Amino acid sequence: MKKVLITGGAGYIGSHIALALLDRDREVVVVDNLVNGSLQALARVETITGKKLFFYHGDIRSAADLDNIFRRHHIGEVIHMAGLKSVSESISRPDDYYQNNVVGTLNLLDSMRRARVRRLIFSSSATVYGPQPCCPVDESCPTGATTNPYGTTKLIAEHYLRELAAAEPQLAITALRYFNPIGAHESGLIGEDPCGIPTNLLPYIFQVAIGKLEHLCVYGTDYPTPDGTGVRDYIHIMDLAAGHLKALDNLQPGFRVYNLGTGKGYSVMEIINAVEKISGRQIKWQPRKRRKGDAAECYADPSLAQRELSWQAERCLEKMIADAWRWHSAYPQGYVKE
Repeated sequence: MKKVLITGGAGYIGSHIALALLDRDREVVVVDNLVNGSLQALARVETITGKKLFFYHGDIRSAADLDNIFRRHHIGEVIHMAGLKSVSESISRPDDYYQNNVVGTLNLLDSMRRARVRRLIFSSSATVYGPQPCCPVDESCPTGATTNPYGTTKLIAEHYLRELAAAEPQLAITALRYFNPIGAHESGLIGEDPCGIPTNLLPYIFQVAIGKLEHLCVYGTDYPTPDGTGVRDYIHIMDLAAGHLKALDNLQPGFRVYNLGTGKGYSVMEIINAVEKISGRQIKWQPRKRRKGDAAECYADPSLAQRELSWQAERCLEKMIADAWRWHSAYPQGYVKE
């Protein structure tokens, strides 16, 4: 059986996908520049599964790095996770985001073409939709009204892949639009370890819970929602990983796109209350004005993935938070930096 290459496979999402693939007895190759990834995460994936993977310290912007991997391994599919991912950082460093997320994707497809690898799963994002007038959001909703360079780079990459698949009919490409991945593997050995101060809600809350940060800033308490705070769709990281396996099973020539979400939204206050209940810790928070571009509600319609991939999220919010708390409380400093 051919191997699966995961770009960015040492990161939060990539390491959980690697674990799911190894559990399925697939051979896995990972390339990562370790900007947002950790070798410890991969070592723990091997410990959990009792199986080995192949790791290369490299960069998707380097044709030499990628060509070397394709020469050494018989790659059948690529799961493209590598890229920069912070919405706020993308606003101050747009060039880095275009270089990594757009140019890096073009470079990867060039290397795949040289190696005659034609099957790709692309890590996209719900940010490609931009603000929507109503929820739930399905794949037919308009894209393009992105509010930050991160979302724009994901959308540009999607456009490129769609047009490439139309020009080269032998290509099979699926883009998966993630909503908000949270949680950790139930072992508590691997989880989300953001660099510096987190920009996503859940890791920020957990750093308040373990005492690393003093309080949480809640941006917007006057939205037209039941408690005034923003509502988002949160999905367990292992459900997200399972979605990638289903997408691999169903890769077909052409370009397809699917939402990966639960179809249910939770407000910031609901999340805070759930974390307090599960952790037994008080979460101090302070209200702030709404941030420009933030929508009151955003949650997925995942029915297309249910119909065509036979996939749906299975884990409830309590399970997501309990698994995440197990990881954060056991490893409050995250992975020790290599």
